Amino acid sequence: MDYHNAVLLKETVDGLAIKPDGVYVDVTFGGGGHSKEILSRLGPNGKLYAFDQDKDALANTIDDDRFVLINENFRFVKRFLRFYGAKEVDGVLADFGVSSHQFDVAERGFSTRFEADLDMRMNQDSKLSAYEVINNYNEEQLRAVLFQYGELRNAPAMARVIVDERKNAEIKTSEQLKAVLKQFLNHQKENKVLAQIYQAIRIEVNQEIEVLKELLLQTPEILKKDGRLSFISYHSLEDRLVKRFIRNGLFEGEPERDMFGNFEVPLKKVGGLIVPSKEEIKQNNRARSAKLRIAKKI
Repeated sequence: MDYHNAVLLKETVDGLAIKPDGVYVDVTFGGGGHSKEILSRLGPNGKLYAFDQDKDALANTIDDDRFVLINENFRFVKRFLRFYGAKEVDGVLADFGVSSHQFDVAERGFSTRFEADLDMRMNQDSKLSAYEVINNYNEEQLRAVLFQYGELRNAPAMARVIVDERKNAEIKTSEQLKAVLKQFLNHQKENKVLAQIYQAIRIEVNQEIEVLKELLLQTPEILKKDGRLSFISYHSLEDRLVKRFIRNGLFEGEPERDMFGNFEVPLKKVGGLIVPSKEEIKQNNRARSAKLRIAKKI
């Protein structure tokens, strides 16, 4: 089985408008699909830096003098690029989805399909796991996680039930968690609600929203003039942040305008929203919710 089928492969790399001697960053290396495509378009003097905090991804490293794989969270992108002497780059690519590998290895705990310990850590050295969230967060914290990141209307009741149940015994596995929340999993929508619950916990465990914000704030600093970003999101929380930052240079509110009503932003969108074709979704069901946005530094 492939480690990960790269989603919107051609469209995402096309969005970078690759220069043969350019310097690029793939902040979500995974199975290396996007990185291989970038390298195929670079000349002998081009350079590609890739980031992945998951140790499993290191097995996919590419033997190429133009390529460097950095086993770190992409929230540190600017720091590590400076370390390697790359102050500015021509493009940044990101595919924020959980990799097929992470979903398919049962013991990682990302998938609703398997019985597994509550884990969901993308960085296996991280102290915060799904177990910690479910067993140690107070009711208010759990409610906020489920409501904000899972967009679950039943979040207050779910949080209350989790807190009540764990007084009797720790909730250690995915099946135990499903049993605790059984009353909220009506038969027709069980998979959808479970996916929302898992998404909420996973986002909290990996601080995905904060990390995305940190990455977006660094992109204008690390991109050269006319440098591109090409970002794929998989849920509305991420996509909204990417869209707003490209449009306003902010995550919330409106930018300050001058006396003529104009405002300056560091990025400018390139083209419109790109989504996978029906054919791609048919071949790779995990592409179905992908949204690609491209921008360039002004």
